Amino acid sequence: MTSSDLASRVRHVALAQPFTDQKPGTSGLRKSSRQFQTPDYLESFIEASLQVIPGVAGGTLVVGGDGRFGNRQAIEVIARMAAAHGVARIVTTTGGILSTPAASNLIRQRGAIGGIILSASHNPGGPEGDFGVKINGANGGPAPESLTDAVYAATKSLEGYRILEDGGLALDQPGEQRLGDLVVEVIDGVDDYVALMARLFDFERIAALLKSDFRVAFDAMHAVTGPYATRLFEGLLGAPAGTVRNGTPLEDFGGGHPDPNLTYAHDLAELLLQGSDYAFGAACDGDGDRNMILGRNCFVNPSDSLAVLTANATLVPGYASGLAGVARSMPTSAAVDVVAKELGIGCFETPTGWKFFGNLLDAGRITLCGEESFGTGSDHIREKDGLWAVLFWLNILAVRGCSVAEVMAEHWSRFGRHYYSRHDYEAIASEAAHGLYDRVKAMLPELVGQPFAGRTIATADDFAYSDPVDGSLTSGQGLRLLLDDGSRVVLRLSGTGTQGATLRVYLESYVPPSGDLNQDPQVALADLISAIDGLAEIKTRTGMERPTVIT
Repeated sequence: MTSSDLASRVRHVALAQPFTDQKPGTSGLRKSSRQFQTPDYLESFIEASLQVIPGVAGGTLVVGGDGRFGNRQAIEVIARMAAAHGVARIVTTTGGILSTPAASNLIRQRGAIGGIILSASHNPGGPEGDFGVKINGANGGPAPESLTDAVYAATKSLEGYRILEDGGLALDQPGEQRLGDLVVEVIDGVDDYVALMARLFDFERIAALLKSDFRVAFDAMHAVTGPYATRLFEGLLGAPAGTVRNGTPLEDFGGGHPDPNLTYAHDLAELLLQGSDYAFGAACDGDGDRNMILGRNCFVNPSDSLAVLTANATLVPGYASGLAGVARSMPTSAAVDVVAKELGIGCFETPTGWKFFGNLLDAGRITLCGEESFGTGSDHIREKDGLWAVLFWLNILAVRGCSVAEVMAEHWSRFGRHYYSRHDYEAIASEAAHGLYDRVKAMLPELVGQPFAGRTIATADDFAYSDPVDGSLTSGQGLRLLLDDGSRVVLRLSGTGTQGATLRVYLESYVPPSGDLNQDPQVALADLISAIDGLAEIKTRTGMERPTVIT
């Protein structure tokens, strides 16, 4: 197509005024589905992104999403706008279904300039749910703050956008099609990801485990991992049909909340924690980057999961030569720190947000990383990876020939136990949430040396991080009360919700191998729970008698 022919098909749409609420959070721009249905709203954010992402003209973009309401329509809009901006190729998937980890892999594999991932992660979907757009960079990881800040700045001054006049994408079968000069390549979104997993893990040993009397239940939560898990577990690894539950991606996730925790994956939790038929259970979230691990009568805390993977990494082919180092987000428990110290490898504490691991991974400083919000990953991609974590656990169990509970008991007897819990108070009126948080923040200088839950506050601060790779400083990352016995309480306000604010309270108490390793975490942490409620006046200020979610 000649440049004049293409120009004649490009429509320039003027905006009456720019949108002022399109500031991306740590995981992209998340709003209600209805907000994204506002005329020109999606187009405005995509226009700003295409103006800012380096290498757009002549470049390759990976585009796909978790299948929630609006996914297919958004892919077509993005393709038409990409064509108007001179993008040479878009790689997308059948049905537009592409997990975030698989997208990261494709970006790296194809040498793309980046990706546009359509997901609101673990938030509910459907017309009354949420939608999201996340920009990933050429390394396959979430775009750095400098780029998302530039996108936000562009949205606030945007006068209009460019889009190809007509489109019409066929996403049901693999193949190539054109929109102007843009080549849209539709591929099977599962193939490349499965091939990557086969290079990392011992599929033969895992298959032998799954074909024994070791019964597994995997809950895809009607989200993106269904096709991947079905191909992996019931296909390549030979698990019985029905191992994957809720495996068909639905626009509203079947009316559920695709968040793999004990509250929202309660059916799976009941199977494992109250029954005896299954030896292993796992679930992943909306876009496939989070995971929950369960054994028979055993819930694996995500912080402990990272520590166990680190301690057992050399049992897995992809990590047999050892680890360069590990990293965790600040709110995550220090369980992995203890393991790293014994292994003699580096351990980094970063702010929340996977992009902070990216520099460390790219620089070769770490191999594994994770966060308490059910996210774990490694240097194989630049995102957290739910199914990767599930396969890692199955590989460990296959080699060691024991149960999840036995792995945990042995780990604690060797390294001690970090009793840990997160209490989420969701949908708090923004004014009340910020009032509570700002009050505690103002108190911090006076808290050092004060008694707290039978201990003494040794440090009280607002966490800041100096990146050891590029020297950038990130501040205001959470209020920390560090106690004299190594216990901690952390307060954060979440930026990933779309209704009100979420207050997250993180509680941690360390018990050495010689201590009581078999307490209920809520009992072990009861004094810290009571003390932070008294100090922060949580019940009084939120009007909530108990957390919405406890993990």
